[in-house]
Amino acid sequence: MSNSDRVALALGGAGTVGSGIVKALLDKGFKVAVISRDSDRLERLRSFVSPSTKDHLTTIVGNVGSEEGAEQAKQALLKAVGKVTDIVSSLGFSWWQGGPPHTQSLKDLDWVIETLLFSTFVSWKAFFPLVRDDSNCTYSFITGGAGEKLLMPGTGFLTVGAASTLAFCQVLREEYPEVPCKLNQVKINTGVATSERMAPGYLSHLDLGEAVATLVERRSTSHSVFTVSCPADLKTVLLEGNL
Repeated sequence: MSNSDRVALALGGAGTVGSGIVKALLDKGFKVAVISRDSDRLERLRSFVSPSTKDHLTTIVGNVGSEEGAEQAKQALLKAVGKVTDIVSSLGFSWWQGGPPHTQSLKDLDWVIETLLFSTFVSWKAFFPLVRDDSNCTYSFITGGAGEKLLMPGTGFLTVGAASTLAFCQVLREEYPEVPCKLNQVKINTGVATSERMAPGYLSHLDLGEAVATLVERRSTSHSVFTVSCPADLKTVLLEGNL
């Protein structure tokens, strides 16, 4: 199957991490679909990708954070593109620093878990059946390393939410050990930013996007976790093909 025959669904594709992945997939010849609740973010994404690839980008306004919304989005997706061969999930948010736990409410914790875990679960439940039984298909999760340590004071709920997503990905690898679809996880242990917001040690979202698109394109591994802790790791991955 050539890249031009493949259709990738980028969950979270309108975000910082997701936009780099969308651009890279389009540049590799994939058709790409992105679902977002925010039509303005979808328009910015269309302006961001390479002009020559815009016709291969399908944008859908929808909510994959609820079971009903995800099902509606799936039907709209299939009507628009007909099939899906690859899914990349980079849902959630990049930062939370609301303060120590005793200053937070249950509502605050519920929002973090809903955004980081529930949306990942609900969208996986809705879209995984589209690719599950085909060895030519892929499902890739993009997660963060915040779930393994407290990044700094006041970020505790980010750690709790990120840890729950890491645990969910582990459960999927172990619950579905022989599923034909290539099921992988890329765990980012550093910040990711656009060119205008880069900071020392951060990954460029374009470089990360190129690496993830390469993983999707190759379909050579499954049930693996690829950890990137610094720009040098990503450079090694890109140049030596270790992803």
